[in-house]
Amino acid sequence: MIPRIQFANLPTPVEALPRLSAALGIHLLVKRDDLTDLALGGNKTRKLEFLLAEAQAHGARTLITAGAVQSNHCRQTAAAAARFGLGCILVLAGAQPAEGASGNLLLDQILGAEIVWCQGEERTAVLQQTFDQAWAAGRRPYLIPYGGSNPIGAVAYAYALEELLGQGVTPDWIVFPSSSGGTQAGLVVGARRSGYAGRILGISVDEPASEMQPRLAALASETADRLGFKATFSPEEILINDHYLGGGYGVMGTPEREAIQLFARNEGLLLDPVYTGRAAAGLIDLARQGTFKPSETVLFWHTGGTPALFADSYARLLLA
Repeated sequence: MIPRIQFANLPTPVEALPRLSAALGIHLLVKRDDLTDLALGGNKTRKLEFLLAEAQAHGARTLITAGAVQSNHCRQTAAAAARFGLGCILVLAGAQPAEGASGNLLLDQILGAEIVWCQGEERTAVLQQTFDQAWAAGRRPYLIPYGGSNPIGAVAYAYALEELLGQGVTPDWIVFPSSSGGTQAGLVVGARRSGYAGRILGISVDEPASEMQPRLAALASETADRLGFKATFSPEEILINDHYLGGGYGVMGTPEREAIQLFARNEGLLLDPVYTGRAAAGLIDLARQGTFKPSETVLFWHTGGTPALFADSYARLLLA
């Protein structure tokens, strides 16, 4: 049994989206991992249940991780640290906003996280330097990888797939945003373990599929091993669509705006500009192309991130 501290609000609900289904001509459901309940929720909360357990087992007193300025992972890590009385240091890649904090960054600061700023190409080196300094200072740091996407974090989504099936839902497609890869790697492991035969499609938000597939296949194989489940995965088994990268990571364009507005105005459901907005834009386009058959059920796995809607850099563009 893999150590776990249960603090997420699980199981997250599965909801029908009838008005959006009618608009797109498909049968669409949503899995609400935006409701995991830790500082406005998100998919990283599932991973943190396992990562926090390992941190505590190692006697950690400080959590350290990295992400972009509007990182959902960093916000949830800061919340978990606060909840369990740990320090938190976030290495954020990008420019410190001149006009003050908003969105996830504002929440990071409210939650008491220390912020270390760096340029994107410096992130790995600065993260290691930050860890070394915290260790030398006696702060007993525990390093959480980008996105919480290592075998420990990914096991959360192997269990999440089994949670979905336990809710009596067996969609033909599961569609979601994919980036650091822990969510997708865990889902494919859960599918193999449970015998689920549907298609698990990650919409890349930042990288070509050719780069992601080998990395995620290796992560899935390591995750299966961590679960004591002997299985290996090939890159070809990792389904990734990289046709919706737009202007690059974190750049919200017309497709993301349309997706956010369609979900909001048809179902009262809020997406974020970076991850779920881009994945939903891909899903919408695929539906319009006829990729999904009318007889098929498509489940959109909502990974959270809505605080980014209130970031100044996105808010002024949403209604442009």
